[in-house]
Amino acid sequence: MALANLKGRVAWIFEEPHFDVDLIVGVQNIKIQDIDVLCDAAMQSYDPEFRSKVQPGDLLVGGENFGYGPPHYPPLKAMRHMGIAGIVAESFSPGYWRGEISMGFPQAPCPGILDMVSRWDVVEVDWAASEVRNLTTGDARPLEPLARADMQMLEAGGITGYLKKSIAEANSTS
Repeated sequence: MALANLKGRVAWIFEEPHFDVDLIVGVQNIKIQDIDVLCDAAMQSYDPEFRSKVQPGDLLVGGENFGYGPPHYPPLKAMRHMGIAGIVAESFSPGYWRGEISMGFPQAPCPGILDMVSRWDVVEVDWAASEVRNLTTGDARPLEPLARADMQMLEAGGITGYLKKSIAEANSTS
């Protein structure tokens, strides 16, 4: 099974290096579990109308070492709930990367992405071609290849699906 391409608008660009995703909902809201409250808090410091503008399939773009800091899940749970389909960034913080890949949330490392997109451009992450294409401008950049296990985990929808599939395959060959 191949991972489906991501195709959507660039809903936001986090240009700063070492962006801490806790800032998406605000550090004071990081322990909130109610998804609607989290979504209401999300992006208030950046664009208070973000929730009403975002559409299913939209993507976020980030700078170097995106996700730096303690790996908290509420900010990206809010983003997924609002329809964000994945993140393309210059590079990712290892702890953040592992947590979100384990959740089955697509992450695409693409050096140079900040130079090729503007907010609301339509982009496509083509996993098979290993590139990101800006469909608005016609520009393209190569993706850094994902580890085989990371790709398999994304294809399975996260760690739970990956483990279930691995166990089923092991049992079928026994």
